[in-house]
Amino acid sequence: MLKAKILFVGPCESGKTVLANFLTESSDITEYNPTQGVRILEFENPNVTSNNKGTGCEFELWDCGGNPKFESCWPALMKDSHGVVIIFNADIPSHLKEIEMWYSCFVQQQFLQDTQCLLIAHHKPGSGSDRGNPALSPPLNKLKLVHSNLEDDPEEIRMEFIKYLRSIVNSVSESRDREEMSIIT
Repeated sequence: MLKAKILFVGPCESGKTVLANFLTESSDITEYNPTQGVRILEFENPNVTSNNKGTGCEFELWDCGGNPKFESCWPALMKDSHGVVIIFNADIPSHLKEIEMWYSCFVQQQFLQDTQCLLIAHHKPGSGSDRGNPALSPPLNKLKLVHSNLEDDPEEIRMEFIKYLRSIVNSVSESRDREEMSIIT
């Protein structure tokens, strides 16, 4: 069985924990309580298998607190990660600037490919959910962007997340195959 580590990162109050709970079918949280450091959710998804072998995958979703006071912990969080989901509140203009820092730290500095990154514009309940594409600066404008609104269309974000997980599993599987071939040859 494959294992994959996915990080949920982004500014404070962007909806990371709510999305993490929804996408892993964990408990519902009704009131805002900032994540202190990191919270790790382990899950499997029967809809996600490796391309070539039909092998299942165990996922670790690391729901990382958005407060910069935890920056000293970030190298430990990033170690051995296979993918990064950057979540921001689409209704808070300052988040657009902040996600550039999250991308730089968690994607570029870890030498992850853009295909290993997903950008989620989260719309909180009652926010009106403007689905226009936010003005993203390069290189963020090259990333896959999906909108989430758990009130209006929860299944859309679930399906997009499953597609993302499949791409991560394929990447992990290919990497493992290359490693096995290098041992054999």
